[in-house]
Amino acid sequence: MILTVTLNPALDLTYRVGRLLPHRTHRVSSVDERPGGKGLNVARILHAAGEPVRATGVLGGDTGARVARLLDRDRIETAFTPIADETRRTVTITDCDATGFWEPGPTVTPAEWGAFRARYLRLLGSVSVVVLSGSLPRGLPVDAYARLIADATAAGVRTVLDTSGDALRAGVAAGPDLVKPNTEELVALVHGAPDARPPRAAADEGAVARLAALADAARALGAGAVVASAGPDGLVAVTAEGSWHARPPEVVTGNPTGAGDAYDAALARGLRDRTPWPTVLADAVALSASAVAVAVAGAVDPSVAARLRPSVSVTPVLEEHPAC
Repeated sequence: MILTVTLNPALDLTYRVGRLLPHRTHRVSSVDERPGGKGLNVARILHAAGEPVRATGVLGGDTGARVARLLDRDRIETAFTPIADETRRTVTITDCDATGFWEPGPTVTPAEWGAFRARYLRLLGSVSVVVLSGSLPRGLPVDAYARLIADATAAGVRTVLDTSGDALRAGVAAGPDLVKPNTEELVALVHGAPDARPPRAAADEGAVARLAALADAARALGAGAVVASAGPDGLVAVTAEGSWHARPPEVVTGNPTGAGDAYDAALARGLRDRTPWPTVLADAVALSASAVAVAVAGAVDPSVAARLRPSVSVTPVLEEHPAC
């Protein structure tokens, strides 16, 4: 069983328009309403693939009740802790790309955090991998993920961390098995602030090496492995067994909002099964690309994943990295 933790879930609304123009009125061609938040997206992707998964986190108010009903409708197994404040909403507007508007989310009280953590500790007894992803709501300590990682490690459960900022920095120090930042998050983690000159394209050999150097520096902070997403150019992974660049055979256009969550789903499944890294990375790239092909986050197109998977290139990255 894989457990996903979403401490700042949302009700996701996706509006489709022909072309998004600032300061204009738009006619929306269709609207989708789904349970949102990175961990819930991961749970839906795994559930759709037939993988045993349970979603946990905190939910509150009428919006939280709506999220719970939608998860129940989709037959996602859940174990949420109730809170008094209202769960947030997010709005994504898609044309040929995606533009997002994220509400800040509720305030979680110390008592509610304690109740969640007590339930989390009980849940750890029946899982092999925990995916901790997304932002932290107001009221939680910056080391909330670090504490949950320590709890999982003590229970013999492997961990995947996908967050940003101070929560990422604190979480990496707790020693998660895998961290999955994007390029900007990785630069901020290593350098303490966004880089003025981030790697431009992972397809360029020098940029791949520089991204691998950043991942290696992040791994030295405590993570067992660092898998850095590079947008349409796939990902770069630095692990104890080696370093690789995995790249899709073509660029898939659409809504990239849930691409990182598809990475998390594939990586968690690979950790659970102890699959060799090159195979895991190829699966992750194909699944992520198939998520871009779907208009809403938390879903993939299996036919796209199956078509791309045999042609994903996974090549070793030289151990000698340039200075990051």
